[in-house]
Amino acid sequence: MKNSIKKPNILFIITDDQGEWAVESEKNRDIKTPNLKRLANQGVTFDEFYCTSPVCSPARASIVTGKIPSCHGVQDWLKKGNLDAYKYPNMAELPGFDMTDKAIDYLKDHKTYIQYLADNGYNCALSGKWHLGDNITRKKGFKYYFTIGRGGCHYYQADIFDNNTLSISKEYITDTITNHALDYLEKMSNEHSPFYLSVHYTAPHSPWDASEHPQEYLDWYKDCEFKDTPNLPVHPWQVNTCPIGDTEERRKENLRGYYAAISAMDAGVGKILDKVKEKGLEDNTIVIFTSDNGMNMGHHGIWGKGNGTYPPNMYESSIRVPFIIKIPDCSNPGTKCSAMASQYDIFPTILELAGCKFELEPMQPGKSLLKQINNPLDNYDDRVVVFDEYSKTRMIKKNKFKYVHRYGNGPCEFYNLSNDPDEKNNLFGNKEYDEIIKTLKTDMEEWFDRYSTPEMDARKYDATGRGQEKMCYEEGAFDQSLEFYHESKQF
Repeated sequence: MKNSIKKPNILFIITDDQGEWAVESEKNRDIKTPNLKRLANQGVTFDEFYCTSPVCSPARASIVTGKIPSCHGVQDWLKKGNLDAYKYPNMAELPGFDMTDKAIDYLKDHKTYIQYLADNGYNCALSGKWHLGDNITRKKGFKYYFTIGRGGCHYYQADIFDNNTLSISKEYITDTITNHALDYLEKMSNEHSPFYLSVHYTAPHSPWDASEHPQEYLDWYKDCEFKDTPNLPVHPWQVNTCPIGDTEERRKENLRGYYAAISAMDAGVGKILDKVKEKGLEDNTIVIFTSDNGMNMGHHGIWGKGNGTYPPNMYESSIRVPFIIKIPDCSNPGTKCSAMASQYDIFPTILELAGCKFELEPMQPGKSLLKQINNPLDNYDDRVVVFDEYSKTRMIKKNKFKYVHRYGNGPCEFYNLSNDPDEKNNLFGNKEYDEIIKTLKTDMEEWFDRYSTPEMDARKYDATGRGQEKMCYEEGAFDQSLEFYHESKQF
């Protein structure tokens, strides 16, 4: 496909379970992310960027489709449907490999922005985690495709799919993902088409024990006291979905591994940015960095993301993610944009930046962020509302008011973040805020009714955070095997 105007290349980097707080900044002086700092100094950082759901697969599905979980139907991390395991008897001895699994393409009825890019002349590549079902079948739009068989994996001995072969990786998976990205950059920079490269790291998802990460990066945090990360008693709703720092020794081990995973990933980002520069592509390459969902590493006493508790939580640490974007000839390098935005905005933003012809579907609520990227310091009154959902828990944030509604177990929550940014004082039930809460609830329900499909409406189902095994509307779709940290849950 020939164009009179040269289209920009796009590099999209996404991490797994990295909260907005988990980057080097004045708020967090413990962690070391020099390459993300370098990228932020060259581009625009969004202060309030939110995931659509605080767990990996639903958030990733929303990014690529521009739709919410109550529309695309991916409502928990995908425990099953990842691949036809029976075809790979050589994997039977790999710990945790489920030989009964059968592939399900959860997004087969939804067109991704990758397909639009390919339709508009882009060569597209994936290096890393897909985890949206039937993972090892190359997804439409991708010319090059390297991924993880089951979606998630350990850092060593990961099941990787490359050149139509599923095998066990012999190296640190972060390095493997980086190296494939570098190879794809080399190939695509020599082709006569613009390229889109998705680099989907599994870092810094657990496990965090020392045997899982390079000693070089663990040593960076050997003597760290982690003073910029909360140290609180374990939350009464805590469930056993990830390692819990319930002693000082375990807290530091978890944080050391989590931070080491991020710093190792950051080093990979640095290599990729260097490659872009080496190939002379900087002046025509857009770089986007973000994460699929936030993460609590002791924040609010929680270890884990939205499914670190049951019912799911919607704390800012769970739903806010880093979002940095560098465009060619950035007019405001190193600036921060305070406009609220969400992952459902990524779909139209990428397509507009790429100059693609597209028309948003009625079920896609997002808006392009091009104005905010070009004029980050302006005020945007139409950007004062953001929404989030996880199963029977939904959230609306308007200005500094935040309302969390639970249709199932657990209480509702209301916070005035202007004077309670750490969400310590739940004001739900305070008559002073009755009218505000009523209005927020009405606005929230009208919005979700507009962008949900009845069959996929998450209020009908109970995703407990233990994984999705079938289409959400099928019987037995969600694993119900909850295991609470405390003997008696308190909600």
